[in-house]
Amino acid sequence: MTVTRPRPVPRDLYAVAAAVLLVTAAVLVGRYVYTYDDLIVGWPPLLGRWDPHLGPGTPAAVVVAATVVAYGPAVAARLPWRALLPAAWGTALAWTWSLALIDGWERGVAGRLTTRQEYLSVIDRWQDIPATLRDFNGHILLHSPDNWPAHVAGHPPGATLTYVLLDRIGLGGGGWAGALTVTVGATAGVAVLVTVRALAAERLARRAAPFLVLAPAAVWMGTSADGYFAAVAAWAVALLALAVTGRPLWWAAGSGLLFGLTCYLSYGLTLFAVVAAAVLLLGRRGVRARPVLFVPLLAGAAVVPVAFTAAGFDWWEAYHLLVERYYEGAAGVRPYAYWVWANLACTVLITGLATTAGLRRAGGLLVRRRVEGGRAEDGRAEEVRLAFLVGAGLLALLAADLSGMSKAETERIWLPFALWLLPACAFLTRPRGWLAAQAVLALLLNHLVATGW
Repeated sequence: MTVTRPRPVPRDLYAVAAAVLLVTAAVLVGRYVYTYDDLIVGWPPLLGRWDPHLGPGTPAAVVVAATVVAYGPAVAARLPWRALLPAAWGTALAWTWSLALIDGWERGVAGRLTTRQEYLSVIDRWQDIPATLRDFNGHILLHSPDNWPAHVAGHPPGATLTYVLLDRIGLGGGGWAGALTVTVGATAGVAVLVTVRALAAERLARRAAPFLVLAPAAVWMGTSADGYFAAVAAWAVALLALAVTGRPLWWAAGSGLLFGLTCYLSYGLTLFAVVAAAVLLLGRRGVRARPVLFVPLLAGAAVVPVAFTAAGFDWWEAYHLLVERYYEGAAGVRPYAYWVWANLACTVLITGLATTAGLRRAGGLLVRRRVEGGRAEDGRAEEVRLAFLVGAGLLALLAADLSGMSKAETERIWLPFALWLLPACAFLTRPRGWLAAQAVLALLLNHLVATGW
């Protein structure tokens, strides 16, 4: 008599189950152990509220999702590389816009950046830009006169200045600000693809492309300014990857310029030094062959800090004032003991269950490489390089988590880091099933929860 043995459960499913349990625990503990006054979020662990709804973007979002699930992997595998990048950008734009418009034009796009805590609420206070920069730090603390709204005070002035300059060229108002944010933010995935191709392999970038396009993070990329920050940081990394793999030195200068700008958009994005270090390590042969690339890199990185400092803005003073302001407000109430792990549940929601499975595989690759003493065949070596890059993104995110400077709202704040976890999906087999899971998660989140920031 033949005994049929039960088929073993794939290890990916164990990782997915653990991620589901983490999110479930964050929801249940947030709702039944803590109160709103403890966490100051409406639908823990997310900042939002339960609000089932449909909207004008619903049909488009469903069509985009179904199309990418059905054809995305095949198209990404066959399309010429130069056509793949604009195709990825265009599809990401369609996905982000359709998700944003589920909430309608005003609530989903035009009104996002005009609320009381947002950047456009202070445009009229920037009539004299140099004077405002000199006086910026004097309005960070809550007890200071005319203190800045939360998002303005919580970021260096480069963030607000972006929208001030947009207003100055005649593109004022929430509609234009939202359009800029979505358009630029949608390029972030393209930058990640460029990086993966340069440092690992084109085949891996192609396999990752549909997952970068259809990321649940798009729910918050449109239209949170952090999506714009994510794109700037991603292109800084991409240009550095191109520079260390033999491209002209001006790519290094461009990378440095964007790294400098990144630090003046968000204090927390200084942690992208971890990702930059990983790029330099992966491209160490190119660095050894052309150590001169550090000259344009550092020169470019100095441009934005020198310009802001010359204008009278003190970054270090502002950062220390921000820390004080941070604990004057919600952070002084929100419990670290909850958010230090609930933040990771937010990360699951913005990167999806496919990314959880991909991260498990990436970790396995790095462990096996360690056990094997660093030996690997060419194909496996490319995968190890990608796993290392993804690991650097995860390390930066974990450092942000442990710092305690990101208690809640990380579904928005950690968008720049989350994008670097998504390429782990290149390690997955049967991509259509995983893509479908990503799309369903994004659609459920956008239709059931009214997200806010």
